[in-house]
Amino acid sequence: MQERSGATPAEPAPEPATRQAGPVMVLVRPQMGENIGASARAMLNFGLERMRVVAPRDGWPNPRAVAMASGAGRVLERAGVFDDLPGAVADCDWVLATTARGRGLSKPVLTPERAMEQARALGAAGKRVAVLFGPERAGLENDDVARANAIVTVPVNPDFYSLNLAQCVLLMAYEWGRQGASVPPEVEELAGTELAGHVEVARLGDHAEARLAAAGFFFPEAKAAGMKRNLRNMWARLRLTRADVQMLHGMLRKLGRGIGD
Repeated sequence: MQERSGATPAEPAPEPATRQAGPVMVLVRPQMGENIGASARAMLNFGLERMRVVAPRDGWPNPRAVAMASGAGRVLERAGVFDDLPGAVADCDWVLATTARGRGLSKPVLTPERAMEQARALGAAGKRVAVLFGPERAGLENDDVARANAIVTVPVNPDFYSLNLAQCVLLMAYEWGRQGASVPPEVEELAGTELAGHVEVARLGDHAEARLAAAGFFFPEAKAAGMKRNLRNMWARLRLTRADVQMLHGMLRKLGRGIGD
């Protein structure tokens, strides 16, 4: 499906009710089909499917883009193709331009995090947001940036700030997906077991203390109480699983042969 400037942009299939429609990712004069395909993959990784392509250098459709998309072909199939940028953003309410260079233009400069916060708020209000990405050689031109409401700049190394087109799309798509995800910041993979209970860990501490006492570890006597306390603290801090506790009991029994048994 293609769109051309001057035509009413065709809409993709409705987004699932459980997911907010994301921003339109607009690739302005992209040069390499591989980067268009990689951008489609990056978008779909984080639930974005609305791509528009402005004046692609090698025409459209692009077989190299399709090959690189590798599973994200539907993003390319539904992408709108425009002859110029004004046509690509004519139906958009808020436009963000990604650039790493100062442009001498009076505009807000946002981090990707802040930009996607705005995109979510505007999207929830029924507004359409577009994010512009420039061609690989030199990025967006000043005339492109002038059409945007705000600039998005990724905080990269100032001595090497050039980002590949698909990398930049990935960063923006990731930030969009991250803010909408209900994923806990940390999980513990227990691999079929479960964390040991307080009593189980206490018994392990008793066992270890008995074996160490039999081996003469708690010396000198004046320091024994502090040493035992530190060991108890260590066992409690380790977040042992039941499998860990069983293995450590086995190790202590084996090491204790000939000492206390």
